Amino acid sequence: MKMTHLIAVAVLIVGSGLAPQVAESQAPGIKRTDLQQHDLSVPGREVIQVRVDIAPGVLAANHSHPGEEIIYIIEGLLEYQLEGKPPVTRKAGEVLFIPAGTIHSARNVGSVNAAELATYIVEKGKPFVVLGEVSAR
Repeated sequence: MKMTHLIAVAVLIVGSGLAPQVAESQAPGIKRTDLQQHDLSVPGREVIQVRVDIAPGVLAANHSHPGEEIIYIIEGLLEYQLEGKPPVTRKAGEVLFIPAGTIHSARNVGSVNAAELATYIVEKGKPFVVLGEVSAR
């Protein structure tokens, strides 16, 4: 089961095509829609914006990014688990900030599609996703 989660998150997150080291498929139950990617005025940094749709019950397993992630919930109900913190649940219209390098996961805990607008401010040229250890959830 743990290997399945690792494979799912790898395909989900890196499957977006936003970084040179990514694949081109998506995990079942998770759809990523690339919106924009631009260099920032801060040397070595870029912004990437993606819509992520997650089907009911689906988990985007533990991972981290080489920069900050700013999330706005578009629809549905998502539970986030950030390393070292209790789980938090966010609904449409709410936000979440994930510090650089923090291992985290997201699960749709509702009965309908959930979607987030994820904005990443990351180090350019680094792997966009780093897989984390899967916790027993």
